[in-house]
Amino acid sequence: MLTWMRHNMFPQALFALYLTLFVVLGIKPHDRAVWWAENLPIIALALTLVVLYVRGTVLSNLAYALCSVLLVLHTIGGHFTFERVPFDWVTHAFGFERNHFDRLAHFSVGFWGFALAELLMRRELVARAWLAALFGVFCIGTVAALYEIIEWLYAAIEGGEAGAAFLGSQGDIWDAQKDMLADILGAVVVGALFVVRGPRHKLQVRG
Repeated sequence: MLTWMRHNMFPQALFALYLTLFVVLGIKPHDRAVWWAENLPIIALALTLVVLYVRGTVLSNLAYALCSVLLVLHTIGGHFTFERVPFDWVTHAFGFERNHFDRLAHFSVGFWGFALAELLMRRELVARAWLAALFGVFCIGTVAALYEIIEWLYAAIEGGEAGAAFLGSQGDIWDAQKDMLADILGAVVVGALFVVRGPRHKLQVRG
């Protein structure tokens, strides 16, 4: 196990990238209160992966790559606030009326469904890949709904510009529903990928 971890530096490289991005974008963010609110959940997710890794539960490189997309996008969004991320070239290219960087980040939330499915299959908690993938979709959908409630509560309690920036609706009354849909669609895509690809090796667990 230790030999495998020494030879496979991919997870460590991704974590180093995240730490570098976190430190750099933590310098003079647009709004420090929003920066903390956006980054705390992401820090928790990153630490979860680290704790699992240190304890010997190692995911596939693909799972780590998919999980890292959210970490990177959300860290960028936390620095600028999502509606101010320099994403105008996409907005203009497709004729959008709002900045859709947050939709992209929400879509990447669903990518964590791959890691969830992988853990279930390799721990033999389910017997079928499609069932593990389906659990990932349901789990992501549940978390997405809870997060939208948290956003609403924060916006209601904090109020003002910081609350509006964290909520990030940009005037769209259906923003919460669209965000949840983006989360679930991301999970559906990686769920299908998981079923097609299938688990390739036994879960690395150090005893």
